[in-house]
Amino acid sequence: MFHRRPLVRRRTAAAAALTLTLALLSGAQEATPAPRAAVVPTTTALSGYAIQSTARVADSAAAVSSPGYPAAGWYRTGPRSTVLAALLAAGTYADPFYSTNQKKIPAADFTVPWWYRSDFTVADTSARTYLDFSGVVSAADVFVNGRQVADRSAVAGAYTRHELDITSAVKSGTNTVAFRVQPNDPRKHLTMGWIDWLQPPPDENMGIVRDVLVRRGGPVALRDAHVVTSLAVPSLATADLTVKAQARNDSADTVTATVSGTIGAVSFGQDVTLAPHETRTVTFSPAAYPRLRLTEPRVWWPAGMGEQALHTLDLSASVSGVLSDTAHESFGIRDVKAPLDADGARQYSVNGRPLLIKGGGWSPDEYLRWDRTYAEDRLRYALDLGLNTLRLEGHIEPDEFFDLADRYGILTLPGWECCDKWEGQVNGGEAGEKWTAADYPVAKASMAAEAARLRGHPSVISFLIGSDFAPDATIEKAYVDALRAADWPTPVVAAASDNSAPITGRSGMKMSGPYDWVPPTYWYNKREGGATGFNSETSAGPDVPTLDTLRRMMSPAELDTLWRNPSAKQYHRSPSSVFATLGIYDAALTGRYGAPTGLDDYVRKAQLAQYENARAQFEAYARNAKDAAKPSTGVVYWMFNSGWTSLHWQLVDRYLDQGGAYFGARKANEPLHVQYSYDDRTIAVVNNRHAPVSGLTARVTLFTTDGKQKYDRTATGVAVGGDGARTTALTVPAKVDGLSTTYLARLLLTDATGREVSRNVYWLSTKADVLDYAKTDWYHTPTTAYADLKGLSTMAKAVVTATGATTAHDDGTSTTTVTLTRTGTGAAPALLTDVHLVDAGGAPVLPVRWSDNQVSLWPGEMTTLTATYRTADLHGSAPWLRVSGWNTPTATVRG
Repeated sequence: MFHRRPLVRRRTAAAAALTLTLALLSGAQEATPAPRAAVVPTTTALSGYAIQSTARVADSAAAVSSPGYPAAGWYRTGPRSTVLAALLAAGTYADPFYSTNQKKIPAADFTVPWWYRSDFTVADTSARTYLDFSGVVSAADVFVNGRQVADRSAVAGAYTRHELDITSAVKSGTNTVAFRVQPNDPRKHLTMGWIDWLQPPPDENMGIVRDVLVRRGGPVALRDAHVVTSLAVPSLATADLTVKAQARNDSADTVTATVSGTIGAVSFGQDVTLAPHETRTVTFSPAAYPRLRLTEPRVWWPAGMGEQALHTLDLSASVSGVLSDTAHESFGIRDVKAPLDADGARQYSVNGRPLLIKGGGWSPDEYLRWDRTYAEDRLRYALDLGLNTLRLEGHIEPDEFFDLADRYGILTLPGWECCDKWEGQVNGGEAGEKWTAADYPVAKASMAAEAARLRGHPSVISFLIGSDFAPDATIEKAYVDALRAADWPTPVVAAASDNSAPITGRSGMKMSGPYDWVPPTYWYNKREGGATGFNSETSAGPDVPTLDTLRRMMSPAELDTLWRNPSAKQYHRSPSSVFATLGIYDAALTGRYGAPTGLDDYVRKAQLAQYENARAQFEAYARNAKDAAKPSTGVVYWMFNSGWTSLHWQLVDRYLDQGGAYFGARKANEPLHVQYSYDDRTIAVVNNRHAPVSGLTARVTLFTTDGKQKYDRTATGVAVGGDGARTTALTVPAKVDGLSTTYLARLLLTDATGREVSRNVYWLSTKADVLDYAKTDWYHTPTTAYADLKGLSTMAKAVVTATGATTAHDDGTSTTTVTLTRTGTGAAPALLTDVHLVDAGGAPVLPVRWSDNQVSLWPGEMTTLTATYRTADLHGSAPWLRVSGWNTPTATVRG
C-alpha cells in the first residue's frame, strides 16, 4: 500500500531447505509394487498450547519444556494463536471490536517473551521425528523434553519454515515442545504488521499463527514434492507434467530408496541410492515417463471461465520394501502470463485468455485467528460481487485459504507488505528500519518457504516482491533466486507501485491512489487513479457500514459525534494522521446531498454515496478495458474487507453486512451489464461472459425527482462480444429540457425475448463535480465544486409492499423469496430499496447472498429477490424482512 499512511486438502511434504544441493537423477524405471509398511509415516499438528508470560514464570526453560510440568494458571489456546487472541478467548479483556476497548489492553504485557507449551505422544521411537513449522511471530527459542533444539537467531521471521530433527530428544509416551516466543515489532522484524488499515493490536501479532507439525517416518524423507506443469496455449490440447521431490537420507548408512507415485491413473517410479545424510532431487519428466504428457487435460479456470479442475500427486519412498515416507500435493493445470502492454501496463491472461483483474484487498482477522467458515463466507461474497482476484499484501494466509481459493476459482496476488521492515531498506523516510546482515537470509528463507507453499495453487497468479517500493538489486536477486529454485510458475512483479527492479523489470502497476473521497466522475479520467492501466489498490476511501453494524461497534456518544463532527478523530478509521478523521468524506456528503439531520440520515446518505462511487470505480475500469488507447487492465478495490470494525476501506464489513458499496460494486460487475458513463454520457453494454451476445435492446429514460419523464431513447439490435467486450448503445445529450437540477436516469437492457437482463439507476446533476488535479496528492484529488444532489431529499415518499416465503433445504440452508411492489399513488420511484433479512429481534441474519438488492422501482413495478443463508443463523427464529430505502418508510414483514 502507498501509505504513510468437498475440499481438496494439501499438506506439503516439507519446505525446501535453502542449502540443499540439487542433482537430477537418471535411469527411469517402471513403478514398483506398493511397499509393505512398518511404521506408517504420519504428519500431525499440535492440537493446542498452554501459554503464559515469562514475567510470570520463574521456572527454567528445561523445566517448562519437560513432560508433566503443571502449567497451573496458564491460558489454553488452539494450534494457531497470537498471544492476544488467546487472552481474548479466555475473556481477559472486553470486546476489542467495540468502542475504544482495545486502548485499555496494556501493551506492556507484550514486551516480554511468552511461553507456548504443548504435548505430543510417541509410541514407537524407532521412527524419525521432526518438528516442521512456520508462522512464528517474531522469533522463538525451541525446546523439546528439556533440551534446546533451536534458538531465536535461527527461528526468526513470520514466514521462514523450519524442520528440526528431534529424533534423539523424543521418548516413548508423552513428549513436550515449548516455544519461548519473542515480542514482535514489524518495524524491526520481517514479520506481519498492520500499516494504516486499522488500530494495531497491542501484542503486534506476537505468537504462533500456523500449525506446528510433528512428522514421523523412516530413514528416507520426501520433501519439497511438487508438479511443474506446462500447458499448450492456446489449444489446451496437451499438458506436460514434471514431478520433482527431494529424497533425503537421514540415516548413517547408504540406502537405496524406491520413490514411486501416481497422478490419477498415471503411475511412475525409480530407485535412488543415497549416501549417509545425502539429499537428491528426484525428477520424473515426460521425456522419461511419456504418460506424464497428458492429452485433453482437465484445466483449471478462474470462476466464470470454466471448471476448477484439481489434481493430486501421491508420492512414497520405501527402503527394502518398507514404507519410509509419503507426500501428497494438489495442483492445477493452467497457464498464467502477464506481459506489459503497449502502455506499460501489466495485462494478465489465464490459459491464453486475457482478463481484466477486478479485485479487492484481503484482510485477515486483526488477531490473525483462522476460521475456515468465516474465510469461506468472505470468499463467497467476493464471487457474489463479481470479483475475480484478491490481493494479499503481507498477512499471507494459511494453506486452507488457498485451498478454498483454488476450489472457488478466485485468483490471488500475494506479496510482501509496505511501510515496515519489509521495505525498510528502500522506502526512504517511511516506517521500517534499515536491514542488518541478519535480515537478508531471513528474507530469502521467507521467500523460499512461501514459494514452495504457494506454487502449486492454481489460484496464485503472481508474487509481488515489493509493494510501495521495489527491492534493491541485492534483495531482488535473493528473492528471484529463491523463486527460481522453487520452480515458481507465474510472473514475479517488482512492486505494486509504478517501480522497477533490475531482474524483474518494470512492475506494470500503478499506485497513484486515491485512498480518500473523490467523485464518481474521477474514475473515468485517464490520469492518476482513473481507469487506465493496472491500479493495484484504490478506492474513494471511507465506507461507513450499516446502522446495524455501527451500533455493534460504537458507543452512543461516538455515534453522535460521527454525524455531528466531521473534524473529530475516529478511532475506527485508522491510526494514520492522514486518515484520522472523515473530514474530506463528510464535506462531500454535505456538499452533494445536504447536511445530515441525524445519525439515520447520515448513514442513509453514506450508503447512497458509497453505492454510486464503488459502482463508478468498477464500471469505469470495465468500460475502458478494451480501449485502443491506454486500456485499463486491472483494479484492486482498497479494500475488500476489514479485519476489524472499521469506517473505511471495505466492500463488506467485519460482521459480513452489506451496504451501498457492496451492492454498487455488485451491480457494476454483473455478467451482462448496462452502464452510464459520467464523462461522455454514453450508455455502454459490457459483457463479462465468454460468449458474445446479440439481439439486445438498451433503453435510457431520464426523470425529474418527482418522477416526471423528460427523455427516453431505445437502441435495438445491440450486439457485444465476450470476455469483457463493450459496445456503445446510446449517448445522452448534454442538455435535456425540463430536467430538475437533480435527476434520475434509468437504464434497462433486455434480451431478444424481451426479458430484462440488466437494470441500472443513477442519480445525477446538471451541476458537475469539479476536480482540482493540480493539487492532487498521494491519497486524493481535491474537489472544488460538488454536484448538486440535494434534490433527492425532496423526493416524495414511495410505498413498497413486500411479501416473503421461505424454503428450507437439506444442506442446512434456507432460501427466502421476496416480492417487492411499488404500490400507492404518486409518480416518484422508490429509490434504492434495501431488504435486510432479520430475526425476530431485528438482528441481521449474516452472511446472506441476495440475487439482487438495493433496487429502484417505478410505480406499478414489481421484482422478485431471493436470499440464501444458513438456517442455523436464525437461531430458531422465523425469518423477517426489514424493507427500507431512500424515500421508502421502513417496515418489517414476515419472511
